[in-house]
Amino acid sequence: MIIAIDGPAASGKSTAAKQIAQHLNMLYIDTGAMYRGVALNAFEQNVAFDNLLAMGILLENIKLDFKTADGVEQIYLNGKNVTTKIRSQEITKLSSEIATIKIVRAKMVELQRTLSKNHHDVILEGRDIGTVVFPNADVKFFLVASIEERAKRRLVELVKKGVTTDFEQVKSDLLWRDKNDSMRVESPLLKAEDAVEIDTTHLTLDAQVKKMMKIIQKKTFSSR
Repeated sequence: MIIAIDGPAASGKSTAAKQIAQHLNMLYIDTGAMYRGVALNAFEQNVAFDNLLAMGILLENIKLDFKTADGVEQIYLNGKNVTTKIRSQEITKLSSEIATIKIVRAKMVELQRTLSKNHHDVILEGRDIGTVVFPNADVKFFLVASIEERAKRRLVELVKKGVTTDFEQVKSDLLWRDKNDSMRVESPLLKAEDAVEIDTTHLTLDAQVKKMMKIIQKKTFSSR
């Protein structure tokens, strides 16, 4: 089974995907973390994003993998655990920029499909899972939420990590990312025609997951 979850930043994709993966014993693939990994790799190697030759070499040699430790998903870049490192504000912004590069997206789609082939059941979340990576996914979701609610959620996340910022800055960053994700030429953020849209603005996480689980069970049962 392949479950695809798309939507803008802080709409509830990651948290829901993790819980559903645990409920259904599926591999959770955070595609956004993969782009963050590429951004971190390029940053550490001082590779300019517009240097396509250097970027091509970097992509040929990059190794990204997911592992679960004590129930927590970890991402490894070239054998090193970078789960915390890729979440810095600097890498977050760079990842949105690097995601607009055609060769990067092509490589990530290739890796995402390879990871999925190596596991029986997978759940992926990102921006183009249901439209580009797996247009034939068994179940597709498109999550949305108001910008105010998304900014509140992201602010809470950042404060917990010890990041000093404020609501207006977080809101501004999210609006910038929304525009960047939606207007990019390569695989822009779009809702797949057959995706189920869920507005998570006023839903608790538990209610959101229950709603998604009911849809998954209904779709998988009807397909048998």
